Amino acid sequence: MNLENLIKENVVKAISELYEGTVAESAVQVQKTRKEFEGDVTVVVFPFLRTSRKSPEMTGEDLGKYLVERVDVVSDFNVVKGFLNLVINEAHWIGVLNDANANPEYGYTKVTEESPLAMIEYSSPNTNKPLHLGHIRNNLLGFSISEILKANGYKVVKTNIVNDRGIHICKSMVAWQKWGEGATPESTGKKGDHLVGDFYVKFDKEYKKEIAELMEQGMSKEEAEAEAPSIKDAREMLRKWEAKDPEVYELWRNMNQWVYDGFDVTYKKMGVDFDKIYYESDTYLVGKDEVMKGLDQGLFVKHEDGSVWADLESEGLDQKILLRSDGTSVYMTQDIGTAKLRFNDYSIDKMVYVVGNEQNYHFQVLSILLDKLGFKWGKDLYHFSYGMVELPQGKMKSREGTVVDADDLMQEMIDVARTTSQELGKLEGYTEEQAEATFEKIALGALKYFILKVDPRKNMLFNPEESIDFNGNTGPFIQYTYARIQSVLRKAKDAGIEVPEAAPVVTPSAKEIELLKNISRFPVAIADAGKDYSPAIIANYCYELVKEFNQFYHGHAMLKEENEEVRAFRLVLANCVGKVVENGMKLLGILVPERM
Repeated sequence: MNLENLIKENVVKAISELYEGTVAESAVQVQKTRKEFEGDVTVVVFPFLRTSRKSPEMTGEDLGKYLVERVDVVSDFNVVKGFLNLVINEAHWIGVLNDANANPEYGYTKVTEESPLAMIEYSSPNTNKPLHLGHIRNNLLGFSISEILKANGYKVVKTNIVNDRGIHICKSMVAWQKWGEGATPESTGKKGDHLVGDFYVKFDKEYKKEIAELMEQGMSKEEAEAEAPSIKDAREMLRKWEAKDPEVYELWRNMNQWVYDGFDVTYKKMGVDFDKIYYESDTYLVGKDEVMKGLDQGLFVKHEDGSVWADLESEGLDQKILLRSDGTSVYMTQDIGTAKLRFNDYSIDKMVYVVGNEQNYHFQVLSILLDKLGFKWGKDLYHFSYGMVELPQGKMKSREGTVVDADDLMQEMIDVARTTSQELGKLEGYTEEQAEATFEKIALGALKYFILKVDPRKNMLFNPEESIDFNGNTGPFIQYTYARIQSVLRKAKDAGIEVPEAAPVVTPSAKEIELLKNISRFPVAIADAGKDYSPAIIANYCYELVKEFNQFYHGHAMLKEENEEVRAFRLVLANCVGKVVENGMKLLGILVPERM
């Protein structure tokens, strides 16, 4: 049992025995003691005053005496107004160190056959363009949330729904037919997703020209947008695709495969993966069937033009289209079908959609529609709504070709990491292959950490230069601290100094106690990150831990310490910090290099 839970459990007992009252363990607030006060953990007394019928100070005195007498780890206490500050004995902190050092998965909850199953959907790309900076945040959040839920004892299925059909896909196909001249990834030397994305941008440019020409001929903007030849061609292509026209279908298969091959390269570089991939081309028909069943049951209405709608005005919303007048489906139709297939495929206890906050309304509606259609899990779907990523120059637009391409960004980060590392001269003796692998770890660590350290629900500004700084709250700073620890351990080994498996009992300094407190908080950080779906909690925990370690490192001798027991204690402490940092960064999908 961790310290926080131990304190909570005994406060509940104290309230019962001292005041013959009851309090829920969840109502017991345990915090870090503020630095200006003596103590290690603080219990907030105010919630118990109605039961104790005493002042905050007297209630705190009662609880403090009880805990010192009954709980071995509590050695002393003091009360400041309504706050009970508890002093934890040194033996407890050394026990924390040895437990953490001996457990390769310290802080993790073991996954068993009985563990609940969480499915996490992330990425959800369209096959008409390459992945960009916005996709990077989505993928990194989805992957990290998956790892955090695993660490909280969930079985996890990481899933992706590929939006491989629809009018936007047809736009790239029409552009290739009109202006492609038979181009392929092989003939152009381009990644397939980039090539198809170029045709999507080309379509938009030509479409805008056609609109301008029609407006010059006297059409309104709305009329021109509807009557432009290119958009008519795209709509006709979508109709033919849904009718399984052989020529259109073959082109669709070929161009999508180009994109899939390109995506695979990007995902591998990014370090994310999936256990199951669904395709909209497979799921939309299931969704259409469900919509038609709902229409037969009177849940939905058909308009005069043949389109099918859900009237959600009684739920305080508006009307939502489910099938267009030409019978083609929309995203909502696909998501209904995908949800049904997923729950048929897996015994899902928790379904989490990692999708940007511009889709809040969509998932509110999806949950209602699934419930109306009789799926008991409809109301329990969770939309993890995150903020957008912007750049110093503003928002990105795919159709205008102003996005920051994921491949280009990752390569740029690797180039910067290479230059910075070479200037520091830390990789002397590495082969070229080893050095390049380290540059990649630093670069992607910088990118991932910069994005994941921000509260995911907030919009964020991405600054590549800031992210790769080797100082401050950055990925490279944390990686560098890990590498520093490994360097100390290597030097100890070279000097014939053994690092024991368990730390000897010594009297830790105040700074060492602070470091041990930080180690003890790792399980709490994992639990909090799981409850809040927030990789930022893990990221900032890692930063606080390494910041504390660096202060310790600069103020305490390690290999030069003459007292053998103190030296052994500090080496175990350093080794343990390294393990916790490695495990914490692993939850963010970040690798830590042995040398930097």
